[in-house]
Amino acid sequence: MIRHSIAVVSAVGLSFLGSSAFAQGPTGSSAPSGEALVGPLVPGVCVLSRDAVLANAKVGQAANARLLELSKQAQAEIDAERAPIETDLKALEAQKATLTPVQFEERGKPLAARWDALQRKAALRGREIEATRVKALGGIATQAQPVIAQVYASRKCGLLLTREAMMGGNPAADLTAAVVQGLDAKVSTITFPRETLPAETAAAPRAR
Repeated sequence: MIRHSIAVVSAVGLSFLGSSAFAQGPTGSSAPSGEALVGPLVPGVCVLSRDAVLANAKVGQAANARLLELSKQAQAEIDAERAPIETDLKALEAQKATLTPVQFEERGKPLAARWDALQRKAALRGREIEATRVKALGGIATQAQPVIAQVYASRKCGLLLTREAMMGGNPAADLTAAVVQGLDAKVSTITFPRETLPAETAAAPRAR
């Protein structure tokens, strides 16, 4: 009748753009394992991994740590409210043998209502964490854009490609490490509160 676990989010962490590039270094190659696909440097053609910039820059790491902290706080809130409901549920289960089916069902309805409310709160906290992630990402991207433009101009780039879409290339064309360095010089930390979203009301019973 009632599930015994509620999770605020399925995966804790600031997963910018949902890419595995976070595991790479700032100038890591996106080529598959095996022989690297490296060719001659093409003048004016540059590449950049925004994912790796966000993963390796100090401000991105600070944002990730802050989001993890907010996620743990939200989970602790849900866990604290879940405990008394589970205690009451166990007490009701212990009385089941002494109750008629009708009595058991009637006493279980308030517990089910409390559990449903807690599930809605958990879902709300999950949406708030996601909204916080998106807002933090936007703020860092805004900070990074002038740095990208500066490095782009200094390297005399005429074309900028995303590194994740490339199977190979000359590492000298990669702007990622320079952008990370420039962003670190500009900003090294960030903090933010959890976003607040309106709670969804319980769905009204369907008309028969």
